[in-house]
Amino acid sequence: MSALVRVLGVDPGLTRCGVGVVDVAPNRTARLVHVEVLRTPPDQALELRLLGIGGGLRRLLEEHRPDAFAIEQVFAQQNVQSVMGVAQISGIAIHLAAERGLPVGLHTPSEVKAAVTGYGNADKRQVTTMVTRLLGLAEAPKPADAADAIAIAVCHAWRQPPAAAARGGAMTAAQRAWREAEASARRR
Repeated sequence: MSALVRVLGVDPGLTRCGVGVVDVAPNRTARLVHVEVLRTPPDQALELRLLGIGGGLRRLLEEHRPDAFAIEQVFAQQNVQSVMGVAQISGIAIHLAAERGLPVGLHTPSEVKAAVTGYGNADKRQVTTMVTRLLGLAEAPKPADAADAIAIAVCHAWRQPPAAAARGGAMTAAQRAWREAEASARRR
């Protein structure tokens, strides 16, 4: 029996945080489950922006119950303020995944581009085109943050060893404990 692996991918950002959820079969075919861009206003207080993105990620983790979590790795660039925002969102996202016992994959932008386009220096348009084609979508996900999040999720699923992909939805001990605690809390 072939088992699907559900991966939630995050393209972290403080103003726009892309989130894509895909189901990937062992034969590497992928199906889009959900895509969304969480947004916060640039003039809002930092703590409220972090709270807003964190709340959105929590909601999506609870709603889609992924088997794995993937996020684009923070990379150095000239704009320190931008890097700080991405790093802060990344920390919150990884924390939320760890709370649920999800395996977390960090992927560099060039690794994600190479996985979905075959070229590590592909531009955003090329990534969007390939994501649209790979998932058989009628139209391209917009904005680019949405397509990037899907690409991160697909990259993660494709980069897993065959044994991990074969396990599909098998839960880790931490995932089981978290889900049992959640079910117990609902019964109260």
